[in-house]
Amino acid sequence: MLIIFVRTIILYSLILVVMRIMGKREIGQMQPFEFTIAIMISDLATVPMSDSGIPITHGIIPILGLLFMNLIIAYSNIKSIRAREILCGKPSILIYRGRIDEQKLIKERYTINELQERLRGNNVVNISDIEYAILETSGQVNVILKPEKQNVTIEDMNLNKEYQGISYDLVIDGIVMEDNLKKINKDYKWLSKQTEKFGYKPEEALIVTIDGNDNIFFQEKQKAKKRGK
Repeated sequence: MLIIFVRTIILYSLILVVMRIMGKREIGQMQPFEFTIAIMISDLATVPMSDSGIPITHGIIPILGLLFMNLIIAYSNIKSIRAREILCGKPSILIYRGRIDEQKLIKERYTINELQERLRGNNVVNISDIEYAILETSGQVNVILKPEKQNVTIEDMNLNKEYQGISYDLVIDGIVMEDNLKKINKDYKWLSKQTEKFGYKPEEALIVTIDGNDNIFFQEKQKAKKRGK
């Protein structure tokens, strides 16, 4: 039992590293070759993980081989448009200028009901509101609404909006995020002054964030006691 436990930990750690190297795509956004490799990796790991009579290298070596193949294919995708089309395919326009392309639906083996389901997933109920619906190589359907159905933007209203930037976590569950402080050119002393305004030390905060306009959000931990100013 101990041997199986150790083999499981080793294979799990290896697969975790391999999947991390493969990239940050979500499962639903994987290309066909990536999804295929992910399935094969899981199968290769299962056998030596459960059968201690099979050398663990019989799982490790093929997994590393698949990782190598993934890196080669991914590099080919970046360098060659032709390779990208062969391995990943091309997007298909299912709705073109407001009209459903029946031939594309047949080619992609899509029914009208499946198309409607995907459109509802994009918060679109009426097909008449759609200018384009594009089936991406990842299997997702992206929708472009007709101009009169699109949301009004700040640009459309000729208004100027202040740049907001991104927010940074400065404290998470009482732990000071030193790297984020460095990114905004601040230090612990500055952070302490900010949290003192709320009557707490940084270590007593559940979360502290700062946005692009230097606005501070603070929430204390439940057990923290407020100090007098």
